[in-house]
Amino acid sequence: MHIEEIGPDRLPEYAQVSIAFEVRSILRVESLDSGWGRGSGGMTLLEQPVSRPYWKDYDVCDEDGPLTWARDFDLVNWGFFLAVNAGKPVGAAALAHNTPGVWMLERRSDLAVLWDIRIQPWARRAGLGRELFWRAVDWARQRGCRQVKIETQANNVSACHFYAAQGCELGAISRYAYAGHPKVSDEVMLLWYLDL
Repeated sequence: MHIEEIGPDRLPEYAQVSIAFEVRSILRVESLDSGWGRGSGGMTLLEQPVSRPYWKDYDVCDEDGPLTWARDFDLVNWGFFLAVNAGKPVGAAALAHNTPGVWMLERRSDLAVLWDIRIQPWARRAGLGRELFWRAVDWARQRGCRQVKIETQANNVSACHFYAAQGCELGAISRYAYAGHPKVSDEVMLLWYLDL
């Protein structure tokens, strides 16, 4: 297996890697004293099992997977990585940096956003995600970034554990970030940050 940096012309290969994951538990947000209480910003996260596990695939439900990125954004300052095994894509990661119109970048030139990281379900828990993550972090460092920002959701508990294990800190919980998106309106956005 090897990881290579690729250009946006290879996003069709990138898109062959599934982003789907099984939801067995969620991080439930509890407000403390209407958000004014002690804790992380007046909120706490409690992991709880779901009554019926299910699969979540954001490429399908949001309809804005890798094949739409070139249409929606100027990708000149983006980094893309593809992990290949026996000629087949098994993992991928994308970073956005210094791109007008990407609100997640907060108009900062010293911030990169880990836009996407994905591993084929059968190849997970073997260290490939960690390799892709740190390759992406090195890419951001080489561009003078001081932080990497990552968005995930409270239904992706394994991703949250993964980012925490890489040294990322939970910087924000937004209970209503997806309110205008009917297919995901009940989900909670979690923003993680890694200082470089």
